[in-house]
Formats: sequence, structure tokens, C-alpha cells
Amino acid sequence: MANKNQARLKRAKRSRYKIALHNAMRLSVFRTSRHFYAQVYDETGGKVLASASTLDPSIRESIKYSGNCEAAQAVGALIAKNAQSLGVKRVAFDRSGYRYHGRVRAFADAARENGLAF
Repeated sequence: MANKNQARLKRAKRSRYKIALHNAMRLSVFRTSRHFYAQVYDETGGKVLASASTLDPSIRESIKYSGNCEAAQAVGALIAKNAQSLGVKRVAFDRSGYRYHGRVRAFADAARENGLAF
């Protein structure tokens, strides 16, 4: 029987395959219990165009704890701003196998509110 992380990676692989078929820029997330990370990849998936995380100094000063929904919303707003400064307006959302609730949902909603289209 596979453990939780192997199952998550299997789901992530399946969704990344489907995103690659559409040849779209990919907004990928990764979460740990303490931090939240997001990156925008180009169409080939080989180059990171923009990134944001709870480790960024601008976010670190504004939040009390980096492992909650409030922190994920701040990362969503920052990644949207960084991506738009590069001219990226439309992305495919790669949840990396995580369920769409909690911090992942808060991140996605904040990114949409700040101008990214999924």
C-alpha cells in the first residue's frame, strides 16, 4: 500500500500530464506544515518565471504565522502580482495532488482576486 505522499505525487503526475497536453503556463503550489510556496512555470515546464512563498521578506513581516490560510492568501496575492509584472495573465492551476480546500483554496481565491485567470 502506498503512503500518503506517494498517493499525492501520483495524483500530481496525472494532473501535470493533462496540463502539459494543453501547453499552458502552470501555477504550481507546495505546502508544508509551516510554509506555502508557489511558482509559475513556462509552457514546457522547464523554467520558473515567477515565484512567491511565506519566506519572502514582504510576507514574513505582514503575517504572524506562516502555516495558515492567511499566509496562503498573502502568497496568492504576491504570485499574482509577480506573474502580471511579467505579462502572465492566464495559467493552469497545478494543486500538486493536494485537495482543493483550506490553504490551497485560500491561495487560489487570492490569486484570482488579484488578476490571475485559471
